[in-house]
This record gives sequence, structure tokens and C-alpha cells, in this order.
Amino acid sequence: MVDNKLVAEKRENFGKGAARKLRAIGQTPAVVYGHGKAPLHISVETHPLSLIIRQANALIEIDLDGKKQLVLVKDVQKDPVRQIIEHVDLLIVKKGETVEVEVPIHLEGEPFSGTNALQELNTLRLSVPATSIPENIVVSVEGLEDGTQILAGALELPKGASLLDDPEHLVVNIVTPRGASEDEEGEEAAEEAAE
Repeated sequence: MVDNKLVAEKRENFGKGAARKLRAIGQTPAVVYGHGKAPLHISVETHPLSLIIRQANALIEIDLDGKKQLVLVKDVQKDPVRQIIEHVDLLIVKKGETVEVEVPIHLEGEPFSGTNALQELNTLRLSVPATSIPENIVVSVEGLEDGTQILAGALELPKGASLLDDPEHLVVNIVTPRGASEDEEGEEAAEEAAE
């Protein structure tokens, strides 16, 4: 079941001027490609598109002249100053097919008191079924102690997903901040001197 649905219209005019006119009426130019088909130039409504692309690896059902097509957002070009979506590349996907995606890693919980969880890797490259791309990979750091390291290969992946990154990649490193143990030793020495 795909939650994101957009109605698309075929584009006949190309170039900067045509794209500017589309954006002026609340439309965004896009290209649909993949599976050996010729690239299809379309336009979609900007506002719903901007809400959809906020999530990584958004899967969209496009309705073009009554024909529905499943696509994955592959690339979004934005104006660097105004952050207006200028163009979107959409990749055709089929149900049951696997796709390669980068999925954000999200840390959850608090490590052991006095330690910090350093996130060394922000995304994970996975091969997953196109219709079940995870929003993120959750890594629990709850109660982990100094020196604990979590590697990519140790992460729990969603059903049907396989890791494309090196399983030895460091994802999270639990450390005691520099100076924290020195402060404690200093306090102990001061207490002993006072006694």
C-alpha cells in the first residue's frame, strides 16, 4: 500500500522558460525513467510533492492519464537560496523488485551515565524490496558503557533487507568525554587531602 499519490501531467515544453512557467502555477517539472523505458517528462503539483520528499526514499504512486506507476524519488534539485524545488528525478519501480537506497540511522535512548554516544555513520546503504523501504534504522544506545562499539553488521535490519555497506563500518562509539575521568580523579585527590 502506497500512501503517497500524485496526479501527473505530460510536459510538451522544455527548457528554463517552460520550467519557470510551470513553477509559477504551482507545478514542478519531473522526469520518470527506468526499466528500459524512454524518459517521460511530466509535471506534478509542488505542494504535495514538497511534503512527500521530506521523507527519505519516498515511494510515490503517480497517476498519468488514468495509468498508475510506482516511482521512487531518486534526486531533487532545489534552488540553493530560496529552497524551491526546481526539478525531480523519479525512478520506476515494480512491486516485488529490490532497490538500493540510503536509509538514515536514528539513535534512541541514553548511554550509561557520564558517557556520550558518538554517531560515526549517518546512513546505511541497503538493498530492500521497493514497497517496504524503512524510514530509518533505529539503533538503541540505552545503558551502553564506555568502549562499546556498534558495527554496521550488528544492526537489526528490516525483513527482506540486506546490507550493502561494509559490515565492519563503525556506526556508534560510546566514549567518556575527555576531562571527565580527570575531574573525578582531581576531586578524589582533593577529598583525600582534606581528610
